[in-house]
Amino acid sequence: MSKGKIGAIVVSILLVFYFVLMGQRAWILIREPDLVPRLMGIALFVLPLVGAWTLVVELMFGARTEKLARILKSEGGLPVDDLPRTPGGRIIRESADEAFGQYQSEAEAAPEDWRSWFRLSCAYDACGDRKRARSTMRKSVNMYRAGAKQTS
Repeated sequence: MSKGKIGAIVVSILLVFYFVLMGQRAWILIREPDLVPRLMGIALFVLPLVGAWTLVVELMFGARTEKLARILKSEGGLPVDDLPRTPGGRIIRESADEAFGQYQSEAEAAPEDWRSWFRLSCAYDACGDRKRARSTMRKSVNMYRAGAKQTS
């Protein structure tokens, strides 16, 4: 199991523990006769629900991304991780920027192929643009899921 998975599991367990504690505190406040503690109790119920929903969405995104990576790996379509790195292990930005054009061109040439968007997401990530990497990966996941629904 990778460090990332272990970290996600640990954080998820801590969040669930936090949600349980907040739920208990919320229940105590809701049972108070005054309006202000009741409103605070309701807020304490709502915030953990939003947090739990966010946690589930992010875990599902990670699982779907991992599934697509396994499919690409079995097809031999994962991008090769051969970019030069610093002694600390970080990818050298200039080399990532040079390689980026290839993946961008591939996605523009095949805009309906989730595989090209997956590889473009990896290129964004290598360039350090996490926001675009995530949004491009979401696009790839959504394209895959839409294609899977059409074939079933």
